[in-house]
Amino acid sequence: MKKMITMILAASALIACDDESKKTESIALNYPETKKVDTVTDYFGTKVKDPYRWLEDDRSEETENWVEAQNEVTFGYLEKIPYRDELKERLTQLWDYEKLGAPFTEGDYIYFFKNDGLQNQSVLYRKKGEDAEPRVFLDPNKFSEDGTTSLSGMSFSEDGKKVAYAISEGGSDWRKVIVMNAENRKLLGDTIRDVKFSGLSWKGNEGFYYSSYDKPEGSELSAKTDQHKLYYHKLGTDQSEDKVVFGDSEEQKRRYVGGNVTEDNHFLIISARNSTSGGELYLMDLTKKNPKLVTILNNFDTDSYVIDNQGSKLYIVTNLDAPNRRIVTVDASNPTPKNWKDFIPETENVLSPSTGGGYFFAEYMVDAISQVKQYDYEGNLIREVELPGIGSAGGFSAKKEEDVLYYSFTNYVTPGTIYKYDIEDGTSAVYNKPNIDFNPDDYESEQVFYNSKDGTKIPMIITYKKGTEMNGKNPTILYGYGGFNISLTPGFSTAMSVWLEKGGVYAVPNLRGGGEYGKDWHDAGIKMKKQNVFDDFIAAAEYLIENNYTSSEYLAVRGGSNGGLLVGATMTQRPDLMKVALPAVGVMDMLRYHTFTAGAGWAYDYGTAEDNKDMFEYLYGYSPVHNVKEGVEYPATLITTGDHDDRVVPAHSFKFAAELQDKQAGDEPVLIRIETKAGHGAGKPTSMIIEEYADIFGFTLYNMGFKSLPNQIDQKVKG
Repeated sequence: MKKMITMILAASALIACDDESKKTESIALNYPETKKVDTVTDYFGTKVKDPYRWLEDDRSEETENWVEAQNEVTFGYLEKIPYRDELKERLTQLWDYEKLGAPFTEGDYIYFFKNDGLQNQSVLYRKKGEDAEPRVFLDPNKFSEDGTTSLSGMSFSEDGKKVAYAISEGGSDWRKVIVMNAENRKLLGDTIRDVKFSGLSWKGNEGFYYSSYDKPEGSELSAKTDQHKLYYHKLGTDQSEDKVVFGDSEEQKRRYVGGNVTEDNHFLIISARNSTSGGELYLMDLTKKNPKLVTILNNFDTDSYVIDNQGSKLYIVTNLDAPNRRIVTVDASNPTPKNWKDFIPETENVLSPSTGGGYFFAEYMVDAISQVKQYDYEGNLIREVELPGIGSAGGFSAKKEEDVLYYSFTNYVTPGTIYKYDIEDGTSAVYNKPNIDFNPDDYESEQVFYNSKDGTKIPMIITYKKGTEMNGKNPTILYGYGGFNISLTPGFSTAMSVWLEKGGVYAVPNLRGGGEYGKDWHDAGIKMKKQNVFDDFIAAAEYLIENNYTSSEYLAVRGGSNGGLLVGATMTQRPDLMKVALPAVGVMDMLRYHTFTAGAGWAYDYGTAEDNKDMFEYLYGYSPVHNVKEGVEYPATLITTGDHDDRVVPAHSFKFAAELQDKQAGDEPVLIRIETKAGHGAGKPTSMIIEEYADIFGFTLYNMGFKSLPNQIDQKVKG
């Protein structure tokens, strides 16, 4: 039986409107019928029903038909939002400005990425000298007609005369690596296929290292992949001849393996992990004829990597005995931790270092705000780098022989600006400032600290237009992530600038589970402590409401991937808290996530339902798919995902949508927007991004009661 819901939305009290515009409207929704299959799994004596498991089969005609039917309903609804086109037009206007990437040198050329404004993919240019005329080197817009094939990584040989670059088709994590002669831009016959979760690192000019899994049986988008292998490809040979360097035996079975050659081509550094946190570290001395594998770390308790070397002296970044990270030195002949010596000791702030021009640049997060210090190779502090303001700085890297580097600076109201930095005298100059129709002076960001449920102090940055009246009626998006040691630092978003200029408030808390305060902060939001993350997010919403930034009637919660889980858990635990929920590409089935693609590698953060009874019960207690209840009024929900998402398979979102549509007791809509030829998000074409944001903002404002766009402005048309 198809369920019909009629939405009655009152005109917002915020908008001055005549009697005609005050009239309510109704949109009838006929959800597609989603069949239920009697599927049950026994977990430690608890029988768990899974009626929509059939939607996990991404290759079935039934699933394909379900996707088409859901999209027909969703887009039929979105098309009726009166200002959807107006939002798309304004997003397009604001997006249409030149975006320039920081230049980098390879061989005799200076390379840089540029997007003219609305190109689906940025184009790689190069020039022979600072004053030379740039020419197109690689244009990803020509990879496919619809812009859904993207450039996803590249690496030049030591002399800069050859380049290996990876492409992603339809947003998939599976890549194809193409090798090109950089001098004449002719392709070489060294294409590598079926590459996944891989860097590309050259050994001189002879060949390069890459990582991948054996092609899985069944669906390549959802089948489990758990034995990663590091390969070496010698130029001029067939892929079938590529040698496995690490990961080919049962003893070396790891889920994530990476290889990186040091800048001087002395060492191959190998990382090996079974989860996204904690891993082993090895090296091979490439100056020797048959190099042996040398162990640096052989456990999965901490995170460490080699950032640089001087001859046999290694510089290692580690959180071993240093939750906020430190840099240590050790000789490669005996590189185990007992021989490590502090180079840049741990401080109270999290360290994220880089190197350039013969110096280390130690970037610290101070309450999620950047601070950068420059050190020499003896560990002496040279200076604190004077940054343009309060925000996020990144990109302090260059080759050792270079005397300048380029870094970017941004915050929630400052579009990303590139600065040229003189490494010796420490001066910065603007290299490129984007010409965007957005005036940062009209907006402000404030950082507040609030208490979570257990009393833990959580920082949050709230951004809005100056002069905004805190009357509890401002449309607000609360965005969060809270996992995998990921830090949410201030950054400009063209899309969110449209939200801000319409009078919207944008709030981003730094939840536990992230990396803003180091390993301890991360570990406070994992496994049996995951509820801390949801509590932090709920407390952020309560802070915004209590302080009249907004109210439940004007609050939307948003997050993607692990942040999609955050939204799913929050809306099922506290459906009264928000008016709109926007979970994107979320991990929604916590009992089965580890059975798809590389999902088992997320166990450090989540644990699995197979670990033990306590872990199962904890996951079952918050898993969004399993906590949608009959008779509950859930907020207006727009779930977004991509049919080619092989990171968090779309079945998570499919099953969550089916549960919500079946059990929703209120009048609020539950829709799922499934992008075709799109994956987890990386490489998505500009046109697709703009359309998605227009739909997200339109859905959000419409369900908050806005019959026309709030805070109208004089919109200037570019040109």
